[in-house]
Amino acid sequence: MMRHMTEAMQTNSHHMRPVRLAKPNLNTARLARKLLIRCLSAAAMLIAPAAASWAGSLPSAVSTALARAGIPESSVGVWVQAVDQPRPSLSVNADMPMNPASVMKLVTAFAALERFGPAQTWDTRIATRGEIRNGVLDGDLQIIGSGDPVLNVERLWKLLRQVLALGIREVRGDIVLDATVLRLPPHDPDSFDGRGLRPYNSGPHGLLLHFNTLNLTLLPGAAGGVVDVIPSPPLAGLVIDNRISASPGACGVWYEKLDARLERRERSQALLLLGSLPASCGRRDWSAAPLSPDAFAAALIEGLWAELGGKLGGQVRHATALDGTPLLTDTSMPLADIVREMNKWSSNVIARQLIANLGADDKTSMNAVASGIAVAKAQLESAGIDTTGLMIENGSGLSRIERIRADSLGTLLAVAWQRPFMPEFIAAMPIAGLDGTARRRLADSPARGQAHIKTGTINGVRAFAGYVLDRNNRRHIVVMMVNDPEAAASRAAQDALMEWVWNTP
Repeated sequence: MMRHMTEAMQTNSHHMRPVRLAKPNLNTARLARKLLIRCLSAAAMLIAPAAASWAGSLPSAVSTALARAGIPESSVGVWVQAVDQPRPSLSVNADMPMNPASVMKLVTAFAALERFGPAQTWDTRIATRGEIRNGVLDGDLQIIGSGDPVLNVERLWKLLRQVLALGIREVRGDIVLDATVLRLPPHDPDSFDGRGLRPYNSGPHGLLLHFNTLNLTLLPGAAGGVVDVIPSPPLAGLVIDNRISASPGACGVWYEKLDARLERRERSQALLLLGSLPASCGRRDWSAAPLSPDAFAAALIEGLWAELGGKLGGQVRHATALDGTPLLTDTSMPLADIVREMNKWSSNVIARQLIANLGADDKTSMNAVASGIAVAKAQLESAGIDTTGLMIENGSGLSRIERIRADSLGTLLAVAWQRPFMPEFIAAMPIAGLDGTARRRLADSPARGQAHIKTGTINGVRAFAGYVLDRNNRRHIVVMMVNDPEAAASRAAQDALMEWVWNTP
C-alpha cells in the first residue's frame, strides 16, 4: 500500500510540530546533537549495572538530558518493565494521567485487535437496481460502504473497472453511495488547529474513500518559473488553481511557504494553491483534504467513472441503498495490516475510523465515535488494565484532552505481549532508526534497530511507548511521556532512556 498522506499537507506533519526555519549552520547543529547522544549513551553504559535500583528515580543520563532541555522531572511519566517480570524496574510519575499524543494509537490498536481479531476484514459491495440491457443499466448503481478504513483509489479503480467488464457501460439512473453503516455526529475539521484542509484533520465515514486525501505532486522548474502540479485522484467538479512558483535557494523546510485555500465559485469549487517551492527541491509530494468525506466520495466516484469511460445519466448522491441485486464485493486487507498502516505512519484518519467501527454495533446510538470509545475502555478494563484517568476523544492522539497514565500504557503493552495477536501488534510499530515515524531515532546508537516504538508529538507533548530489546536479548516494555512547553526538546532524553534499557545487564 502507498504511504498515504492522511496526516498533513507536508511530510510527517502528523506530529504537529511548529514550523522551523532552516538553520544557517545545520551541520554544526547536527554534530552537536550527535555528540550529545554519544555522551548520554556513554553515561548510560556506566550506570547500567545499577538498573534494578532505579525504581523511583530517572537514570542520570535521562535526567541530564531533561535538565539541558529545561524540562522538570515533574513533567515526565516513565514506566519500564521486563516482559517476563510482574513489576516495573523503573516507575516515575507513572500514575499521573498525561497527554500521549499519537501514542494513543496503541490503545486503539489493542482495542480493535482485542474486539475484532487480526483477521478482521471489511467488505465494500456493489449492487444494481433495474435491468441491464446492451451495456446499459436502466436504474441505479449502488456502492455500499462497510466502514473500511483503507479503501484507496487503486481498489476503487479495480472495482469500477470490474463493473465495466461485467457489461455496464452506462448508468441511466444515479450512482448511490451508502455510508449509513456508521452513524456519526457532525465533524469539524478545523476544531483541532484551524487547519481543516489538512488530511490529518479528516473525520471517520461509513464510505471513506482514499483517506479523504487529494495527493498533489509538485514538479518545480527553474527558479522564477512555475511549479507543475499533478493532482490525484480525479475529483469531479474541483478546479485546481495553481499559483505556486519556483524559487531560488536551498530546499530546507520546503513546505513552509506553501498554502492552500478552498474557494467557492459560481459553478464549481476551486482549490487555490499559493506560495513558492525552491527549485532545488525537485519533486515533492504534498496533500490536501479539500472536501468533506461525503463530497469527496461523490467527486471521486464521478471522476473515476468518467475517467474509465463510463456514462452517467443521473448524479452521484448519498442515500440508503434499498432492494439492490448484488453484483460485486471488494474485501479489505486484514486488520493486522491496517493497524500496521496506522502505526507505522501514524495515520489519524485510520485511528478515527477504527474507533468508529468499534461502536458500529450499537444500534441505539447515533454517535458511533462515543460508542466506540466506550467499547475501547471496556476492552481495556476486561483485560485488567487500569483505566483511571483515561480520556479518549477520537483514538488518534490528535487531541488536547486525551490522557492516559504511563502505568496503564505499560500494563497494556504487558497484556498485549501475552495475546495471540502479539506478533502483529509489535510488528505494526516503527523500528527505531529503520522505518516509519521512528526511522530517524537512535541513528548513532548501538540500540538502533532494537526497539519497536510508537511515537507521538503535538505542541507541548512528546511521547513514545513500545518494546526495547536489551544487549542480552531480553525484551522490555518502555513508556515515556513528556507534557511541557519544552517537550519538543526532550528527544535526547527519550533516546537516552532507550539506550539505558538496551544496556540493562
